[in-house]
Amino acid sequence: MRRPVALRLSAALATTALSAATAAVLMMPGASAATAGATGYASQNGGTTGGAGGQTVRATTGTAIHAALCGRASSSTPITIQVEGTITVGNTSKVSGSSCNTADGVIELKQISNVTIVGVGSGAVFDQIGIHVRESSNIIIQNVTVQNVKKSGSPTSNGGDAIGMESNVRNVWVDHVSLLASGGEDQGYDSLIDLKNNTQYVTLSYSTLRNSGRGGLVGSSDSDLDSSFVTYHHNLYENIDSRTPLLRGGTAHTYDNYFVGLTKSGINSRAGAHVKVENNYFKDSKDVLGTFYTDLAGSWQVAGNVYDNVTWTADGSENHPAGPDPQSNTTVSIPYSYALDAASCVPSIVTQTAGANKGLQVSNGSCQTQSPTQSPTQSPTQSPTQSPTGQPGGTNLSLGAGSDGSSKASGTSYGNVRDGDLGTYWSPAGSTGSISIKWGSATSISKIVIREASGSAGSIGSWRVLDADTGAVLTSGSGAGGTISFPQTSLKKVTFEITGSSGTPKVAEFETYAG
Repeated sequence: MRRPVALRLSAALATTALSAATAAVLMMPGASAATAGATGYASQNGGTTGGAGGQTVRATTGTAIHAALCGRASSSTPITIQVEGTITVGNTSKVSGSSCNTADGVIELKQISNVTIVGVGSGAVFDQIGIHVRESSNIIIQNVTVQNVKKSGSPTSNGGDAIGMESNVRNVWVDHVSLLASGGEDQGYDSLIDLKNNTQYVTLSYSTLRNSGRGGLVGSSDSDLDSSFVTYHHNLYENIDSRTPLLRGGTAHTYDNYFVGLTKSGINSRAGAHVKVENNYFKDSKDVLGTFYTDLAGSWQVAGNVYDNVTWTADGSENHPAGPDPQSNTTVSIPYSYALDAASCVPSIVTQTAGANKGLQVSNGSCQTQSPTQSPTQSPTQSPTQSPTGQPGGTNLSLGAGSDGSSKASGTSYGNVRDGDLGTYWSPAGSTGSISIKWGSATSISKIVIREASGSAGSIGSWRVLDADTGAVLTSGSGAGGTISFPQTSLKKVTFEITGSSGTPKVAEFETYAG
């Protein structure tokens, strides 16, 4: 018999709905969310800055959120939308415009970029209405509660997912949010946070996921394996049946999370997925790690976890738990830096920091809380010239573009430099050669990042960046680490030419940015 999810909701979430007819929009001075910046995989691929540097708008209804998106100069114009009050299906209507693509009954972040949605004031509650991110990039969702979103019954929204991402989504940071349901599929609910159909570079941090049959997944089926590079840290999973998360293909990193009351299974790595699982605290739960409900195995690397009153079932035909003594069966390389709290203090630090309306408190990496270090008006810093650690802001324009080159070594592809996957790469047939990114219409860029494949860092010696339309040299140098800047240029094709190397050059990603 299926064990029902307990029907618990915090009294703090029993917020009175605002009038659906109210759609207040207040223009505010430029600001970004009060945060020290995106962490985990959301910090990669050019980083996630949301609406930093753009206008700030305050909204009290879903229609006002849509109106703010549609009121921008373009679909990529940065904007921060400060939300206060209760957002419902009843006060969320479609708004039309050239800079948006919205719909009734769901917060639609579709075919847009450079947006922050942040709860302010007395708090923001999305009640029975989901947030849908589709064909979009550089999105921040912070300090909001999303509750009781249904796929059946009334009202329905977002397929029953509290937050859903699908169809070529890149760089989303979900931080300090509270996601909850009041039951499982039998009660009309689906998932708390789902990532599907080529969604990559996502971080879920300092959030709570409660009272649901399904925590979330990466990949909608065993044939949907393109979603990858997801980080989960300092989150609370409580009273969840399964999927914390379910991973199909791709790479994930889960650390310093607190799992309590998982009734069926926890982290489900399957269909070739790889996940690094470290310094988490699992309590009063069942089968917290393994491959479940399939024989399509995934893998895991484990370190520093605490298993407190965890029970394990026997290995079966479609049930392959990692316990009772979980051991690593793969190695997962993490490309970003991070500070680990000891697993023993995870219940305390997560309880103090995770969820909406916690003042955006975070861990200092030593089991103590601290406030965000970045002021509300401060944007992430970056060096205007080459910097080994610098990350340009905005959207990586290479994603979705075309590519070609002078030659390619056996087993490599020009397309590998624009697929968002650091595990694939292009090499020239010899020690020198060129690789290009191209668009169907003129595109303005002023920065590129060349990411060398693992094990080949430093092999690229001298290089030039060319406007392939005119043959003009935009800049040149040696050593390909970090951000390469040049005067903003409008072109249809940009070429990175390797004129000298040691060993075999391997370019994993050729990223391009407007600014």
